[in-house]
Amino acid sequence: MKRWAYVPALLWTALFFILPLSAMLALSFTERVAGRTVWSFSLANYAAFFTRADGAFVEALLNSMEVTVAVTVLSILVAYPLAYILAYRVPARWQRLLLVLVVLPFWTSYVIRSYSWLLVLSENGTLNAAMTGLGLIDQPIGLGNTRGATILGFVHFFTMLLTLTIYANLVQIKESYRKAAADLGASAAQVFLRITLPLSLPGVAVGAFLTFVLAIGDYITPQILGGSRELLLPQAIMLQIGRQADFPLASALSMILMLVVTVAFLLFARRLKMERV
Repeated sequence: MKRWAYVPALLWTALFFILPLSAMLALSFTERVAGRTVWSFSLANYAAFFTRADGAFVEALLNSMEVTVAVTVLSILVAYPLAYILAYRVPARWQRLLLVLVVLPFWTSYVIRSYSWLLVLSENGTLNAAMTGLGLIDQPIGLGNTRGATILGFVHFFTMLLTLTIYANLVQIKESYRKAAADLGASAAQVFLRITLPLSLPGVAVGAFLTFVLAIGDYITPQILGGSRELLLPQAIMLQIGRQADFPLASALSMILMLVVTVAFLLFARRLKMERV
């Protein structure tokens, strides 16, 4: 391929990724003084992340990490069996139809899905109404506006994404590998643990990384389903922009979030490299 063929992609990356990211990085080293941004090099915004008296920013990052890790683990536990069933238990002629049904929720607006879960989980929602009607509870339970509601909304969305990445990896595993292991006396559990699972880990790692990146930077779902009971880092960033108009501090918080994502990428990339060896 000619070298000039890479130019459009490089220009697109430079204009819409490198330049905005560089501008945000430069802005994070400025200060907001008397309602104005002072363009002088300063580490005050990064220091504020660690030295704020109430520790709100550090706590917000920890909350984001806890929620994201929980979402990633739960999504894998739900998506892997679903992908396995689709790949090995469903006849080939039905797999495409079921895959369409799996991705069907993607066609619904992200905001609509979050509000739909809020309607289900709220005190006057359908879940409380059903449990009250069945006599399981006497008073409505506040299931909405909690961390659990946020995690549930995330898992509902990312299970679909992980199912696709894991399924795509499972169907690439040669059936001859599994049959050879069975012919050599391996049980179904041994075939899964020694053949299927190790060879499908790259698909799991890719899906897990995408889930981690999208979940830790998401603002909409925690805002709608989590309410204001606990602060996640994307919400803290939006508060600095919307209420304080403190763009330098918001940029610094965004760069810290970007650093966390970069570390996660390096860890997942190392895992993928190990799987290729």
